Amino acid sequence: MNLIKFEEVESKIIEIRGQKVILDSEVAELYGVATRDINKAVKNNQEKFPVGYIIELSKDEKKQLVENFHRFDNLKHSSVNPKAFTEKGLYMIATILKSERATQTTIAIVETFAKIKNLTRNIKELSNVRDEQKKQNLLQKSGEIIAEIFEDDLVANESETTIEMNFAVLKFKHTIKKSKQNK
Repeated sequence: MNLIKFEEVESKIIEIRGQKVILDSEVAELYGVATRDINKAVKNNQEKFPVGYIIELSKDEKKQLVENFHRFDNLKHSSVNPKAFTEKGLYMIATILKSERATQTTIAIVETFAKIKNLTRNIKELSNVRDEQKKQNLLQKSGEIIAEIFEDDLVANESETTIEMNFAVLKFKHTIKKSKQNK
């Protein structure tokens, strides 16, 4: 069984109404089930999904998704508005779906949201820190998070990879040196 990677989860996260969410069809893809199975699980367990756990998109929101993301072209002719799972909704669907893949997907989702939160927290804190030592520690932690995010895709042999990101309050540059290891 292939493990779900951070990048697979992260690439599916979009922002709707100011919240980071994953659409029902993409949740189904991650879990390896049909979208109808995800929505049936929600319908059969409504008590587990209070307000704020799932957002039903409006026609206008659906139209914007189709216009802005090619991966949602299949929604264009659908008569049903998609549902978007918030982080809490994703955790709750994880308690319903039972399979080895569901467990691995849940772990990947939890790890993804945790990394995004940690990176966001560090970046916000960096804008307010005046102490150089604390700033360096935050930069180091942020670099480690970014390295974790991109690590699987970095292939290097006695070279280095530089990741540069520009945020409103800072310019972040992190260099990763890796050596090819013998297997």
